[in-house]
Amino acid sequence: MANEPQRALLTRGKYRTFAPNFRALKQAETTAPFSLGAKLRDVAALFKLRLASLVVFSAVLGYLLGPEPVIWLNFTALCLGGFLLTGASNGLNQVWERNLDVFMDRTKDRPIPSGRMSVKEALIYSVLAGVAGLGVLFMVNSRCGILGALALFSYVFIYTPMKQRSSLAVFVGAFPGAIPPMLGYVAATNAFGVEAGSLFAVQFMWQFPHFWAIAWVAHDDYAKAGFRLLPFKEGRSRRTAFQILLYSLFLIPVSLLPWALPSVAPLVGDIAMVGAVLLGLGFAWFAWRLHVNQNDQAARALMFASFAYLPLIQILYVIDKT
Repeated sequence: MANEPQRALLTRGKYRTFAPNFRALKQAETTAPFSLGAKLRDVAALFKLRLASLVVFSAVLGYLLGPEPVIWLNFTALCLGGFLLTGASNGLNQVWERNLDVFMDRTKDRPIPSGRMSVKEALIYSVLAGVAGLGVLFMVNSRCGILGALALFSYVFIYTPMKQRSSLAVFVGAFPGAIPPMLGYVAATNAFGVEAGSLFAVQFMWQFPHFWAIAWVAHDDYAKAGFRLLPFKEGRSRRTAFQILLYSLFLIPVSLLPWALPSVAPLVGDIAMVGAVLLGLGFAWFAWRLHVNQNDQAARALMFASFAYLPLIQILYVIDKT
């Protein structure tokens, strides 16, 4: 965890004394010639476009699971609105955590803590993207707009400040993190229901082993900023590894909900059902290896397995949708 001077510094928000090169970086920023390419790269880093792409991909697959033919105007609006809203959420998250990012190796080179972008500039980009993204999603239908607004608010104003206070932040963050496939399905159908809820449930449950694996690998780095993201105070332990395994096993029955729940007809067919079980067992095997070995190597393997699991099972749903 952060030492006492760091704690005091984090509380006051005066992080410049722990970043002695901050002023030099700011001076270099003002004297360096403007580069459009560099600016675009910084905006892409602020919005985390790689992560935004994965989020939009999940929403697209949710849309394709809808029973109606693709309406290309709505489909395009879903993609654009999803990119803008996710980018805005990531940007506002970085604005909020700018005093903490300087402590972590994985975040200290982000545009704000590195001095390449001012807080005001980042805030302008993020707010404009958020307003535009919500506007585009409301154009699809009002339910999409409401879901987008809930995702933005809960991620930025509940999950983000909670990360330093309690490991329950992972539970809170799982709600906005699970909205994309449901958002896509609602964009296609303009209706809530058990179908959309089942897609939400799968991504919701997946996030626990996924994010805890990341938190295990990056535990020491997170601790520098005072983040508490593993489920128990002792951090990396057998008890933590067992809970990750338990949630990985829970994911198997939850992944069958799109096949089992809809009352009129299942959302997906038997091939998807069998595939979901096999994928779930494979994913749980990596969690079991972490439980046995309790090391970063096993946690990293589980993390990469989680990156593969979600798109694979969602693609399987789309291929075998009924």
